[in-house]
Amino acid sequence: MFTRRSFLTGIGTAGLASASFNEKGVERAIAATGYVNGRAVEDVATDEDFWFEVQQAFTVDRTLINLNNGGVSPSPRIVQEAMRRYLEFSNHAPTYTMWRILEPQIEGVRKRLAAAFGCDPEEMAITRNASEALEICQLGLDLKPGDEVLTTEQDYPRMLTTWRQRERRDRIVVKKIQFATPPDSLDQLVRLFERAITPRTRVIHFCHITNLTGQIFPVKSICRMARARGIEAIVDGAHAFAHFPFKHADLDCDYYGTSLHKWLLAPHGTGFLYVRRNKIKGLWPLMAAEERLDGDIRKFEEIGTHPAANHLAIAEALTFHEGIGAERKAARLRFLFHRWAKRLEGKKGVKLLTSFDPQQSCGLANVAVEGVDMEKLGAHLFNEYRIITTPIANDRGVNGLRVTPNIYTTLREIDTFAEAMERVIERGLPS
Repeated sequence: MFTRRSFLTGIGTAGLASASFNEKGVERAIAATGYVNGRAVEDVATDEDFWFEVQQAFTVDRTLINLNNGGVSPSPRIVQEAMRRYLEFSNHAPTYTMWRILEPQIEGVRKRLAAAFGCDPEEMAITRNASEALEICQLGLDLKPGDEVLTTEQDYPRMLTTWRQRERRDRIVVKKIQFATPPDSLDQLVRLFERAITPRTRVIHFCHITNLTGQIFPVKSICRMARARGIEAIVDGAHAFAHFPFKHADLDCDYYGTSLHKWLLAPHGTGFLYVRRNKIKGLWPLMAAEERLDGDIRKFEEIGTHPAANHLAIAEALTFHEGIGAERKAARLRFLFHRWAKRLEGKKGVKLLTSFDPQQSCGLANVAVEGVDMEKLGAHLFNEYRIITTPIANDRGVNGLRVTPNIYTTLREIDTFAEAMERVIERGLPS
């Protein structure tokens, strides 16, 4: 069993015992994994001594309880330091240090991201976020008036806005399906899409995991169903990558866009776009690129001058993520979700909008309380307890409170949230 005493003894022999938590937090976090190797991830998920060491890698404000890591998450110190280092070097003589020295190093990041996703580096474009990655696909596919795009009511607002613009500009037709929260099964989600297809359907756009309730979709089944009918399938993976383990082979998709500043804990303003190699030439870039780049994944990175530091520091985020272990991380996130949700489940007026089935959820979840205004609930939690959550008030058919802890979140913070919710459930919101 891993304990703080055994850990401190171990690092003492390595000459690190005198280091402070803040100075050596990352080293402590990565080194701690050596004490849990070989143990079941479900067992490690509940080992507070291990996760205490992981928490020391972060420089977060503990006067706040941040349960909105689904928007953008803080990075560990190692990522912050790398980004500052690259920025300072860039500033020495940017036309030389940034363009000639640092920019070529992005190819190394491309290879590491491709390996993490399980694809060819020539299919991996580094973007600023999931929105940019997905809009490349949405605006880059050739569509004619009357062509239909099939998506869901719960897809991300910016992506729905993009399709509405194409609807206005190109006279395509956008159709949205609604699904229960949570649905009865993953097969039900496939059937909903299948039944909504018409002879004019050209694109299916859907989330790998939704941002509202954390519903995980059966990506491979939907993509293969679409491909068999000659339909393009775009997968919004904004909340999926580094949230729970998977590879491209598990998805078999042609287009996939994600943000890296959520669950990978990379610098703010980083993401990637995967495009299957035989699809690159037929997809227009968001910003114009030379014709010679038609078949090159790098055409999607032609965005003008931008910092190299953000992209290069992705490598440190990957190192941290891989050091902790994707399976351990997912198990911890599910444990935190179940910790608060099972405490509230069954209480009067409470409805969980997220399934406990590990195939359908991970760390992002949503809870509703009958008769309680979600905006007022969110404000109450912050004003009284300094808990940051995401109130969702009748947005795209969902009315609830989104809760997204991360691996730096402590059990005390989770329990404080659960206690605060119990008070509201029992007594209502104060007048």
